[in-house]
Amino acid sequence: MSFPIPTAAYVHIPFCRRRCFYCDFPVYVTGDRVRGEASHTISQYVDSICHEISITPTFSQPLRTVFFGGGTPSLLSAKQLEQILRSLEKRFAMEPKMEISMEIDPGTFDLAHIQGYKNAGVNRVSLGVQTFTPELLKTAGRSHSVEDIFAAIDMVNQVEIPEFSIDLISGLPHQSIEQWQNSLTKGVEIAPTHISIYDLTIEPGTVFGRYYQPGDHPLPADEITVKMYELGQEILTGAGYEHYEISNYAKQGHQCKHNRVYWQNLAYYGFGMGATSYIEGKRFSRPRRIQEYYQWLNDGAIIDVEVIHEDEELLETIMLGMRLAEGLNLGVLAEKFGDQKVEKIQKCLQPHVIPGWVKLTKDRLCLNDPQGFLFSNVVLGDLFAKLS
Repeated sequence: MSFPIPTAAYVHIPFCRRRCFYCDFPVYVTGDRVRGEASHTISQYVDSICHEISITPTFSQPLRTVFFGGGTPSLLSAKQLEQILRSLEKRFAMEPKMEISMEIDPGTFDLAHIQGYKNAGVNRVSLGVQTFTPELLKTAGRSHSVEDIFAAIDMVNQVEIPEFSIDLISGLPHQSIEQWQNSLTKGVEIAPTHISIYDLTIEPGTVFGRYYQPGDHPLPADEITVKMYELGQEILTGAGYEHYEISNYAKQGHQCKHNRVYWQNLAYYGFGMGATSYIEGKRFSRPRRIQEYYQWLNDGAIIDVEVIHEDEELLETIMLGMRLAEGLNLGVLAEKFGDQKVEKIQKCLQPHVIPGWVKLTKDRLCLNDPQGFLFSNVVLGDLFAKLS
């Protein structure tokens, strides 16, 4: 089996001033201590990331996208961000007009920082707004205020970052339809090029996981979260945003190129604590604790995992590809996995065509918006059960 060559890199920056109550990501809580190169912990981590990059096997293709996620990447100084980018450029090379994305949080940067990020090469930022309701920010354990949100937006606009996205969360404890509509309306008024909306998931081990059970009060009832999803689709598409992925909306020409790599099940590098890479059919996650990550590096950063089986790759390709509004090209699937597999997929999905959840044509398979996206777990669960 031939494997795609990775042209995307994810860099995990785990540092946060506090852990949000819904967060299940690998993070390292710093409190309100100093940031950037003034923090020995952050400086040591940046050096370790650069070391990992320097010993990673390379392929012939330059990078087309880099994504700094977290955690809170905006706790890095511009100098540290540039240090990582130069390490990537030295090891892999970079395409001239590549996409360099960075997650940033309100209240964690000033105008000089955001200008420094842009000067270093960042041309896309994703601002973690989550909600414009003050009490819901506190409920979610966020460290910023609504005032911080608008100050951050003003700074992003001042330095003219070309691609600007905001994140919003629905289904928070005590969140009403009216509050959700207010966040959507304000998001549209801000007019970013991209908006991501996520329905709250209660993860074990989080603060919310200790206090709440899915479906229980004060979490909004299922029928309310469905209305929230439908309202998001209605307001954002009505404002000219393309609903190109289950949770993502973009103005024309402004989709996130890096995230499309994941949804198309293509290869990518991963660097840093807890980061996942997918190279030559192998998916590998690094240690989720910082000292264990350092030890893994000291031991030679060995990646020794089984190659993903073809049937497993097929299921992953379907699961990820059907998140996209364009869905899956059946001809491409048949070329890679065989005509018989594609015929079986078409047969399994026929019952979901009748209620209007699935659109199935001669050469393409996709979920209808919004009902198909809403019931994607049902559709995929049924398909996987029949294919397994």
